[in-house]
Amino acid sequence: MSGIDPTASIRDYTAAAGATPAAPITAPAEIAQATSRPLAAMSTPPTRRGVGLLVAAVLGITLVSIVCLLVIVYLLVGLGPAAFAIGGVMALIPFTIVYLGVRWVDRWEPEPRAAVVFAFMWGAGVAVLMALIVGAEIDNVINSLGGPGPDYEFFGAAIQAPIVEEVGKGIGVLIIFFAARKHFDGPVDGLVYAAWVAGGFAFTENILYFGSQLIAQEGIVEIFIVRGIMSPFAHLMFTAFIGIALGLAARRGGTLRAIGYFIVGLVPAILLHAFWNGALFFVSDFFGYYFLVQVPLFLATIALVIFLRRQESKLTHDRLAEYASVGWIHEDEVNALATRAGRKQAIAWASRQGKANEMKRYIKDATRLAFARQRIITGRDRIGAHADEAELLTRMVASRATLVPSAQSRVSPSRDELKT
Repeated sequence: MSGIDPTASIRDYTAAAGATPAAPITAPAEIAQATSRPLAAMSTPPTRRGVGLLVAAVLGITLVSIVCLLVIVYLLVGLGPAAFAIGGVMALIPFTIVYLGVRWVDRWEPEPRAAVVFAFMWGAGVAVLMALIVGAEIDNVINSLGGPGPDYEFFGAAIQAPIVEEVGKGIGVLIIFFAARKHFDGPVDGLVYAAWVAGGFAFTENILYFGSQLIAQEGIVEIFIVRGIMSPFAHLMFTAFIGIALGLAARRGGTLRAIGYFIVGLVPAILLHAFWNGALFFVSDFFGYYFLVQVPLFLATIALVIFLRRQESKLTHDRLAEYASVGWIHEDEVNALATRAGRKQAIAWASRQGKANEMKRYIKDATRLAFARQRIITGRDRIGAHADEAELLTRMVASRATLVPSAQSRVSPSRDELKT
């Protein structure tokens, strides 16, 4: 009989046992015995990150940080320190609303901080700089042709801005898709990354708008109400199409297919952005238009997010049930790990034992295990799903070994016991 010895990793065991997409490898007898009853709290060692991914994250964040500094200098020169500072404080209000909304969406399977930071800084810096450069070039061309005509303002708001801004934001989401594929598992992940990119872009754009109105000393209250209170999620709604499309592509694999899905998501993002901006040139009652058109669009977006989150919960339940069926975890733990109510109850129990952080880490690892399994099932193991599965199983087994009383904690048999 084959099994795990104390010096071997579960990665070695799963490789030797011949893991297949059809079902997870059956847990060794000792581990299955240790998981014969559910545990309420588990301690999980820190996750080991790949050196290559860490280096890429550092380089990427460094580059976008430099661009952000350039944008800050541009705003300081154009607005002046006072307008820049006040505009920045005002822009924090809609950004806080967006942050709380994105955090709610991302609570099920939180994305890596480095990817989130990169997404925000891409939107706040690179996408904004792209829009500024393209806008300046277009202005140069128009001026060389005799100056702006009567339709220039409409062209800038309803055609130029939607195309340039959505392409700029979308490229950031696409880069994350290719650079952090193991953390880009589906539409919810895509939505979260798109939201951070869009939130960063809106933050910088709001500083520019609020600062400009402060300098002009007019319309500051009106523009703050419209941009800061009534439509903080506007950019998020546009770019969400790109993120969701790439999330669907992540479940199907293939570079060319991903680019195709990116274009498919880019089209409605541009159209909705154009509709949002262009409608203001034709409606006489903005507030009536807002409540009749924009509010239903926003509510539809919320409904879509709730649906996608429920799909992720079901996927987590189904994949973890497969591990329970072959002895890696207890079947009673599946509902606790795959439902919001179960997680809340488990964390509350662990908190009373002083192990809330350990339980949170365990829930996080279990969720990632479910998505790693999904990647295996859908044939995307070339991005390391089997290796991730083995590492996550190793941590889960180690968690039980640290929490079960010593008499029951031997989940790894000795070399002598493995002999047949």
